[in-house]
Amino acid sequence: MIAAQDLHTEFQEVESQLSSDTDLEDPDGKNARGGKGTTARKGKKALGDKAKSGGAGRVPGVGWVNGHHQENGMENMTLFEVVKMGKSATQSVVDDWIEAYKHDRDVALLDLINFFIQCSGCKGAVSGEMFRHMQNSEIIRKMTEEFDEDSGDYPLTLSGPQWKKFRISFCDFIAVLVRQCQYSIIYDEYMMDTVISLLTGLSDSQVRAFRHTSTLAAMKLMTALVNVALNLSINMDNTQRQYEAERNKVIAKRANDRLELLLQKRKELQENQDEIENMMNAIFKGVFVHRYRDAIAEIRAICIEEIGVWMKLYSDAFLNDSYLKYVGWTMHDKQGEVRLKCLTALQGLYFNRELSARLELFTSRFKDRIVSMTLDKEYDVAVQAIKLLTLVLQSSDEVLTAEDCESVYHLVYSAHRPIAVSAGEFLFKKLFSHRGPEEEGLPRRGRQSLNGSLIKTTVFFFLESELHEHGAYLVDSLWECASELLKDWETMISLLLDEPMPGEEALTDRQETALVEIMLCAIRQACECHPPVGRGTGKRVLTAKEKKTQLDDRTRITEMFAVALPLLLAKYCVDIDKVTNLLQIPKYFDLDIYTTGRLEKHLDALLRQIWEVVDKHTDTEVLEACSTTCHYLCNEEFTIFNRVDIARSQLLDELVDKFNRLLEDFLQEGEEPDEDDAYQVLSTLKKISAFHNAHDLSKWDLFTSNYRLLSTGLQNGDMPEQIVIHAMQCTHYIILWHLAKASDGSSLKGDVVTLRKQMRAFCLMCQRYLSSINTAVKEQAFTILCDLLLIFSHQIMSSGREQLEPLVYTPDSSLQAELLNFILDQVFIDQDDDNNSTDGHQDDEASKIEALHKRRNLLAAYCKLIIYNVVEINTGADIFKQYMRYYNDYGDIIKETMSKTRQIDKIQCAKTLILSLQKLFNEMLSDLGFNFDRSSSAFCGIKELARRFSLTFGLDQLKTREAIAMLHKDGIEFAFKEPSPQGEGSPPLNLAFLDILSEFSSKLIRQDKRTVHMYLERFMTFQMALQREDCWLPLISYRNSLQVGGDDDTMSVISGISSRGSTIRSKKSKPAAASKRKLPEENSSSSSDAVWMNREQNVQTPVMMHSPHLTSTVLRDPKKMRPEDSYTTAYTMPAEQHPHQPVPAQQQPHSHHQTAIDYNTQVTWMLTQRQQAEARQQQERVSMHYAKMRNHMQQAMRRGSGLMEDDEEPIVEDVMMSSEDRLEDISEGMDFDTMDIDLPASKNRRERTELKPDYFDPSSIMDDSVRLFRIVDVVGYGLPCYQGLPH
Repeated sequence: MIAAQDLHTEFQEVESQLSSDTDLEDPDGKNARGGKGTTARKGKKALGDKAKSGGAGRVPGVGWVNGHHQENGMENMTLFEVVKMGKSATQSVVDDWIEAYKHDRDVALLDLINFFIQCSGCKGAVSGEMFRHMQNSEIIRKMTEEFDEDSGDYPLTLSGPQWKKFRISFCDFIAVLVRQCQYSIIYDEYMMDTVISLLTGLSDSQVRAFRHTSTLAAMKLMTALVNVALNLSINMDNTQRQYEAERNKVIAKRANDRLELLLQKRKELQENQDEIENMMNAIFKGVFVHRYRDAIAEIRAICIEEIGVWMKLYSDAFLNDSYLKYVGWTMHDKQGEVRLKCLTALQGLYFNRELSARLELFTSRFKDRIVSMTLDKEYDVAVQAIKLLTLVLQSSDEVLTAEDCESVYHLVYSAHRPIAVSAGEFLFKKLFSHRGPEEEGLPRRGRQSLNGSLIKTTVFFFLESELHEHGAYLVDSLWECASELLKDWETMISLLLDEPMPGEEALTDRQETALVEIMLCAIRQACECHPPVGRGTGKRVLTAKEKKTQLDDRTRITEMFAVALPLLLAKYCVDIDKVTNLLQIPKYFDLDIYTTGRLEKHLDALLRQIWEVVDKHTDTEVLEACSTTCHYLCNEEFTIFNRVDIARSQLLDELVDKFNRLLEDFLQEGEEPDEDDAYQVLSTLKKISAFHNAHDLSKWDLFTSNYRLLSTGLQNGDMPEQIVIHAMQCTHYIILWHLAKASDGSSLKGDVVTLRKQMRAFCLMCQRYLSSINTAVKEQAFTILCDLLLIFSHQIMSSGREQLEPLVYTPDSSLQAELLNFILDQVFIDQDDDNNSTDGHQDDEASKIEALHKRRNLLAAYCKLIIYNVVEINTGADIFKQYMRYYNDYGDIIKETMSKTRQIDKIQCAKTLILSLQKLFNEMLSDLGFNFDRSSSAFCGIKELARRFSLTFGLDQLKTREAIAMLHKDGIEFAFKEPSPQGEGSPPLNLAFLDILSEFSSKLIRQDKRTVHMYLERFMTFQMALQREDCWLPLISYRNSLQVGGDDDTMSVISGISSRGSTIRSKKSKPAAASKRKLPEENSSSSSDAVWMNREQNVQTPVMMHSPHLTSTVLRDPKKMRPEDSYTTAYTMPAEQHPHQPVPAQQQPHSHHQTAIDYNTQVTWMLTQRQQAEARQQQERVSMHYAKMRNHMQQAMRRGSGLMEDDEEPIVEDVMMSSEDRLEDISEGMDFDTMDIDLPASKNRRERTELKPDYFDPSSIMDDSVRLFRIVDVVGYGLPCYQGLPH
């Protein structure tokens, strides 16, 4: 809570600041009483006088009963409730309050004070006694104590329509209150002084709700006062003019009484003006100067928003550098909403040309900052910064330099459309809005028109931007402000077809190419009416007006380009780029216009030009454009179909006849084909493949020719790679067209059999090409094989297509192996090794990116086979094992594949994951040998991969229960699969794999940990349970991770050191670490849950010795321990004594004190002795090793975090505040930058030895065993017994 003394001190500081810090001019010195402290004292004095006179309660006024507003004569509500309800008009609410104020100003003012308190969300209320006898600081402290801190919400931060409306009503109430009181009440030196003093005090509160609400109220109060001051200024000017006019009259006509009246009126207005200035000065210095840099961004935004309003409303008083500097400084704010308010405030100033002329100094000082904000990380801020620069540009062309403009120009290519549109408007204003006198009188359209010049300017800008592949982005950016220019296709056509006028500079070839691209993009934008790909969220619903405009534009495009397009194609027939773009225009035509407009001859001309283009070009992109155009024109719904179909059939007949003729000559035996024949075959095959992609060429029976070509290539091995690639592609299209006919039922029964034969023969052909020496051929064969296997999988029969069952093709094991080997050889390679894909240009980043994109497509094609169960899921093990190594290149693809396979079969996916880890482990063994170091990077990399795999299973253990259990089963079997190469007595070859497997132990539920532990026992021998050497640590750590009641975070510290080089802290062990050691009845991690389950199932280990734990020494209650769980039951012990670890040999008494034992076999005794000796040796060895490691880790962590390595949890009770909300208030009190809080020194270092030992230190365990237990020689038994001693 806020202490009264602290708050009083803050008030004194504010008073001292107000008395010295002034920015408002006050030549008459009348603002001396405008300070916060002065106004408060005046108000309190009046209140005291009123109290002394025994002020009674308010006389009921209109709409008020007992101090509360009465609505409809039924219900009494406070002022806050009335404003919150919003049912009454603000004007009437204020009028009622004014009436009440005239009857009893103390009671009415008390209601107003409580209104501000309640609007802050405070549950308390100011009583009349508090109001009369307490200062503002004391009232605020009292209200702070009564503030409800259970929730951080208050009316201004609550969501919902009611509270949004409340904020508006709250602001309106203040504005109307000042407006209604502007003629008398605000000058009574009581109401406004009290309100300003209260709001100033609340704005200094550490409670965010008080500070936020009072700042908003003060700023709105200031805005209302600015309006009052503006009205006074206007009235003073009018009065002064009237006075001057009357005084300038001749004496005979001058009215002295009127002069005196005007002089008196001017004096009153001047006094009122001084009063208002004092009030504004008090608010500005008491609230704004401190809150514009508040820790809360919303408070800062309120201040900046309102000062922008003041400067715009009353520019004579506020539009100067003394106030503009706050806006300029705040443009560097860290929060986007505050920067946004700065820009919107400045926009209101620059929009007015009269005001913008007075901002020259500000513009020169902060222009660079505004330009840099066009690249703001907040898109809204960047948009407003560009709009502000546009207004600056309109006000003066000389302010922005060429560098400033260029920084905005390139934003027209931004992927964020609002930024691009704003930048397009800036570009349009800069380049296209200025017309010289020589441009007046030019024709509206055509080559010599004004648009012709502007279109050329657009082309020049497009070329200079050097982003030639983004013409659609440029057009979309300019569409809203320059759509009329971009739709002037007539001028564009004229620039392309007409000869230049004398003295006119003709367009270069590069400029013509750019113009064609811009023209195509404008056509697409007009017909599709949505942004290009990558800009915008998707297609939006068009309005009726937009639909009509779209239809009109499409009609005009068709009528214009149906005539001009054949001419353009004829002129640029040999230019690849121009022809490719021009051929895309017909798909935006309204084909009915060819008939209704009697444009058939132009259609024939277009078809002839397409024929010419196909004949002259072999470029794949051009040929595909021709094929797509013919496909669009061959639409059976239009009457032009027959005309286009005949032309298409003639073209394809000629191509197929030419191909067959060339193929016979090319494959003729006894002659070696020359390069010219190969080129002719390749060019014809390219054209057929391009048309076969969009048109059904089944009637020409091209499968035999292509299959023959591929077979010859395999036999001879000297077939050009491009011929093989396009022959494969053409054959692929042939099979797909046959499948399409079979799917819709239009094919005969024998066609399905033929398709099956062709498909299987072609798949076998592609499989044989996978072994080709040419990389491009192998990639094409692999891609087509993946597509065909996916298409002809078992899913082909879905959706009622059971008749296609004979076409189902499942790859055999050899094909699956070849596909997998191709992926491993061609995809998982280093960038520097990919010589073929980059064509020797290793330094070319673009080629490297293209090669990576190609490899990603190949991997995605194979992963789809795994996801759709075309190939076995376990083949994904070789893919999954590359997850970490190639994470940057293929991590997203591999992760998605794992997710999809888990949805298909959780268990098989888990088996695949563990198989991938086993493969990596075997590869590591082959590289490093069986004596590898478990701290090596290779082993740690496998452990990290296992950890990543474990995270992919999510948090719901029940959903993945069976899969995780199966994963552990396979891992255990793999760990004990291979015997030790060093002979019996050494750990199995793959035992270290258990350390990797322990990463998945946390995903086992408690019951499954028991089951997995029992399954682990079956593979262990009697000697394994007794081993404690370092080479057996994976087994120890894995067994500990399977402890019931503990997760993987209770693993042995030795395993943690060996695998990660740092200790593993147990969160679940913290409850046991109490301030004092519990009595022996306390449960321990060394419980019966750690004992092997079902020892009867293991014939090899009839008596299994329990491995000593290094995590706890607390004893277990004998009642909770089964007899078979204790490995020291060979001794007879009294019922009140407790089992424990064996005593070292030097502490054992002589043999003559021994008594009879429960087990009569000597083997048990020998085993017990052996365990004692080995445990003692192991503890000593581990203590020495751990001491070294601990020293190393302490030094490393001191260099890092500065905390001690064995700190459990810092004690922070002594530094916690009494209220959680005070933490937020502390942070709010800071400036823009965060502050590091230095907490008092933790007591852990001092109290740790008093609280508990370090359970992660083996040496402390040994000490505890000596400290906790002592030997008692029980008289009558003669047997050493161990009795637990309490602290």
